[in-house]
Amino acid sequence: MEVIILPSSKEVGALAADAIEALVRNKPNAVLGLATGSSPLPIYDELARRHDEDGLSFTGVSGFALDEYVGLPAGHFESYREVIRREFTNRVDVAAENVHGPDGSTEDIAGACQHYEEAIAAAGGVDLQILGVGTNGHIGFNEPGSSLASRTRIKTLAEQTRVDNARFFDTIDQVPHHVVTQGLGTILDARHVVLVAFGEGKASAVRDFVEGPVSASCPATVLQFHPRATIIIDEAAASKLANAATYRHAYDNKPTWQGV
Repeated sequence: MEVIILPSSKEVGALAADAIEALVRNKPNAVLGLATGSSPLPIYDELARRHDEDGLSFTGVSGFALDEYVGLPAGHFESYREVIRREFTNRVDVAAENVHGPDGSTEDIAGACQHYEEAIAAAGGVDLQILGVGTNGHIGFNEPGSSLASRTRIKTLAEQTRVDNARFFDTIDQVPHHVVTQGLGTILDARHVVLVAFGEGKASAVRDFVEGPVSASCPATVLQFHPRATIIIDEAAASKLANAATYRHAYDNKPTWQGV
């Protein structure tokens, strides 16, 4: 696990975008894992800018969303398919048919989850998975207690997650109780994981999953098993790390040829 500490969310987003740009330029048909929430927004803003100003093309790229609410009607403003379209894919030149998300509106949730796993595999697997982390250590919507080997499935949201996400709805009562999410095992299958976090509110979660013991109580700790997990955070999110000086030294002396 590589931990990179940068001054602000803008620098965090730019460095994560560097990794994605390098991948897409080297592999035009790359498969991206797309996250929602506030954490990935600086990445999407930077990629859209590079598309507009530098000609970065996504025409051959495919995308798979991490998760989706259960029970929201198709086209709902806060469905994650719509959020990803609004925040990223409609701002670049990726083909709409190449962007996929788990189906949270079907009556056959179990079948849809299996189909989603098969679709990711058929695309060749995810080359780079974008992640954020919840205040309780969840990634995707794998809440505390999730199996570290889990696959795409339905999950019940923790009440803290519903409280955190209520800012996107008029009231907390509108936040669904259930979601479909890629599992922790599914996430681990990605060839490169880039997790971004910023703000003091994420500091405890960052400390726990970077430096704490691997445990289902903090699902993001599973990333300690990943062979290429890049954690990019700002100063506030790094404020509770015991080994921050070590991470800074390693990054400051990293060979330039390694990239992100």
